[in-house]
Amino acid sequence: MEQLSGESVVFVPAKRSPLKGFLPFAGDEDRRMMASLAVAGDGQFVVSDCELNRPGPSYTLDTVAYFRKQYGEQVEICWLIGADAVGDLAYWHRITDLIDTCRLCTMYRAGCEAPSFDRYESSWGAKRAAKLQADVLETPLVNVSSTEIRRRLATGRDVTGMIAPAVLDYIRAHGLYKSLEPPSFL
Repeated sequence: MEQLSGESVVFVPAKRSPLKGFLPFAGDEDRRMMASLAVAGDGQFVVSDCELNRPGPSYTLDTVAYFRKQYGEQVEICWLIGADAVGDLAYWHRITDLIDTCRLCTMYRAGCEAPSFDRYESSWGAKRAAKLQADVLETPLVNVSSTEIRRRLATGRDVTGMIAPAVLDYIRAHGLYKSLEPPSFL
């Protein structure tokens, strides 16, 4: 937020990402609640359920359009992604429109190479590739991923220190992310 001179960060739980797997999972309301618990007490962090309130699949471009209507044309919208998502950008719905509509900012991610957009120059144009490269944010390398947290929870391993205590309490109280029992064969 400081690097972008932002006023707030809006966390948007997706209804269903077309590029993500499904198990183990938590329902829409549980994910909205966990996001709210994670940011509670910080007035600059907000949770929006805009994607949860519309039918899936969830496209980033639609969400950016929603915020554009809500906040107006004069507000700069920066959409944050992790460096691990750069390889999937070619599969995003109307990606060039998204790049043209907002600032698609990429944050460094532990275990990932520094983001580079050279591979997209021939398909998206030099101007878009340069825009994406200019919006790479050198963020702290936090070695935590939601996939690993869900995997640990599903296998009963400890996640202390990886998520906010209030979120962990919620997960435990609601029995979320438990693995399905494998079928037994006789």
